Amino acid sequence: MPSEVMPNANPPPSTAQGVPDVSIVVPVYHERDNLRELVERVQQALGPTPWSFELICVDDGSTDDSAALLAQLAQRHAWLHPVVLARNYGQSTALQAGFERARGRYIVTLDGDLQNDPDDIPALIERLERDPEVDVISGWRHQRQDKALSRKLPSVLANRLISWATRVPLHDYGCALKAYRREIIERIRLYGELHRFIPSLAREAGARIVEVPVRHHPRTRGRSKYGIDRTFRVILDLVLIVFFLRYRQRPLHAFGGLGLWLLTPGLLILAYLLGVKLMGEDIGSRPLLMAGVMMVLMGAQLVVAGLTGELLIRIYHEGAARPQYHTRPLPGPGDGACAGQHRARVE
Repeated sequence: MPSEVMPNANPPPSTAQGVPDVSIVVPVYHERDNLRELVERVQQALGPTPWSFELICVDDGSTDDSAALLAQLAQRHAWLHPVVLARNYGQSTALQAGFERARGRYIVTLDGDLQNDPDDIPALIERLERDPEVDVISGWRHQRQDKALSRKLPSVLANRLISWATRVPLHDYGCALKAYRREIIERIRLYGELHRFIPSLAREAGARIVEVPVRHHPRTRGRSKYGIDRTFRVILDLVLIVFFLRYRQRPLHAFGGLGLWLLTPGLLILAYLLGVKLMGEDIGSRPLLMAGVMMVLMGAQLVVAGLTGELLIRIYHEGAARPQYHTRPLPGPGDGACAGQHRARVE
């Protein structure tokens, strides 16, 4: 269980009257050198705005005294709420821990390395305020400041692959700066390393997404935690997310469909060999016999796995009364043309 460092009990006027308007969730891992400036930059960005806010920094098992510094800063800023995880769980778990503690109507995420610009946050919130047809705003680092080709090239390839596979076209899935309506975050949960696919999960939960250009700065302190090996993990996670999005509520179509592709030729092979056997020929030494038997057995196992999945998905939804669908408010006059838009837009 994550432990929390409690901030000063005397909140400023912006949060004293109730829940904040904006919750900013920042996963932190070995970012001690950036934390002080991060807190100051968030205050400078949102302090002059009419929105009350809270900053939730989730320390993901850092060993560089990031947690101690967060506790110190929380004594001076009552809107800063540190959360310290017992060990390093990964960015998805850190974000989920922050989401579970976020109280705002709008939830914003960004990285703790100051490559995202907190000054972009007010524009994102303003867009959500004035446009009810937008649920998620995803940042696009259209002028990336990363110099290493080992980061840029895999990112470009991954973005194109993810956009094609998930059918949610975005230029920059890796940009941490995103803004959400609270109800969208409440509909999704992050496991493993699914933080890269939050827009796809949000779309599955019914969100309408736009992508807007945001600023990006070079890292000046600390060290990047990403390497070329992340590309292979993204591919594996992509297989999971595609299955989750397309077949979560109909696993029989996934497993059973593949099973039928194996069963059908396998049965045809065995039927052919049976005819050959009835004509008096020996089929015991034919490799085709082994191939037919293996295809039938594997196909049958996949069909059974699909049926088991159908039972499990019904237990998942009915046992805990989880919803199979989500709704949105009825659009007002003149909104009908916009209410059906589900394609991610770039602006």
